[in-house]
Amino acid sequence: MKPNLIPRLAAALVLSLAAAAPAWAGDHKSKDHDAARTALAKGQVLPLTRILAIAEQHAPGDVLKVELEDDDGKLVYEVKVLGRNGRVRELDIDARTGAVLKIEND
Repeated sequence: MKPNLIPRLAAALVLSLAAAAPAWAGDHKSKDHDAARTALAKGQVLPLTRILAIAEQHAPGDVLKVELEDDDGKLVYEVKVLGRNGRVRELDIDARTGAVLKIEND
């Protein structure tokens, strides 16, 4: 892992926990954080570091935003990346398996 990615990974983790989907975790941010931590502890979601590595493989660049969302009962990481070519790409990654579900240009 590139040394300059560590601060971005830490920031992305904070964003991921802060943006946990209210639909599956409740209405309060503290519940969102708790639900995200519980999901990770139960193996329902992969660690963010793994998700970011998958995103980097499919869309190299700088991570701008990470959200953990409920998509019809399935937890999905939404990762926005500023590519080396200056384009923003959005990846939907299955939070449990790490499968890339969708890549689109913003």
